[in-house]
Amino acid sequence: MPVKVLVVDDSGFFRRRLVEIFEADPRLTVIGTANNGKEAIDKVQSLSPDVVTMDYEMPVLNGIDAVANIMEIKPTPVLMFSSLTHEGAKVTLDALEAGAVDFMPKNFEDISRDSAVVKRALVDRVLAVAKTRLTGGRVPIEALAPREVPKPIVTDRGVIIPRVRKRVSLVAIGTSTGGPMALQTVLSKLPKDFSAPLVLVQHMPAAFTSAFADRLNNICQITVKEAQDGDRLQAGVALLAPGGKQMMVDPRNGGCVRILDGDERLNYKPSVDVTFGSASKCYPGKVLSVVMTGMGADGREGTRMLKNTGSRVWIQSEDSCVIYGMPMAVEKAGLADDIIDLQHIGERIAREVS
Repeated sequence: MPVKVLVVDDSGFFRRRLVEIFEADPRLTVIGTANNGKEAIDKVQSLSPDVVTMDYEMPVLNGIDAVANIMEIKPTPVLMFSSLTHEGAKVTLDALEAGAVDFMPKNFEDISRDSAVVKRALVDRVLAVAKTRLTGGRVPIEALAPREVPKPIVTDRGVIIPRVRKRVSLVAIGTSTGGPMALQTVLSKLPKDFSAPLVLVQHMPAAFTSAFADRLNNICQITVKEAQDGDRLQAGVALLAPGGKQMMVDPRNGGCVRILDGDERLNYKPSVDVTFGSASKCYPGKVLSVVMTGMGADGREGTRMLKNTGSRVWIQSEDSCVIYGMPMAVEKAGLADDIIDLQHIGERIAREVS
């Protein structure tokens, strides 16, 4: 059965183009359109779509308020469209906090072209969002059961040997779809005196990462900033990879990051694999890595490199992920040392590092 889509946008041109693109794929069917947020809420209730594409700037009721109302009245996966500006980034983050699952840049020039790449990206994203678990930035109650007590190691004589805690020189976290709210949940639980540096890789456009870093910095006790080339790794400071670039860990100057354009053949900029792989060479056996919610398999090969040096690999549990893609890839490869619910990851990291 095709995925039912509701298209919401005050631009008649944008609505028509989205409808044309979605209707051309047999996996999707557009069951309605709306030109403002109030109409969107009404049609969500009357048509019961599987997924909603939502603009921000609309008359009567804007996209953020519409998303918040939809999540309260009839929770439905929402894909947000926003402009590639700093203001657009802040609006998008507000929409994600209100409950939107994911976002895409709103580019009239791209959508005007009859580009197979653009069409495929739109369709794939809508299909992925339609399958997501709705948490609205919060974890479902059933996901809160703790899974954090490791199994004891017992010798043939029955003696329990406690695990040896390795020193953590660096915490590395990689995430994608659902990641902004997940990172907020995790990092807000780290104490001000956190004694290790952190590197963060979140799949985001270039215009968004600065605003996202600022938001995290405002709500966290640790310092969070968008990484710049040459930034030193410091305890209690999280460096967020800038969108459209690659961030590599460099051992020089006591440990710093290099920000590079990277290989155009890589699907993701920034890429979790690139950052994790470089960290494995700089801090063999001393990295605590966490792969969280997101589509695809970015992070699997990077965690493989970390694991080969003796570093630890944690993944977010399926029940607490918006999309169990990246963590699942790590789990299926047999690389995960522990599977942890989102609400416990921050406190677990704090304990491991302390």
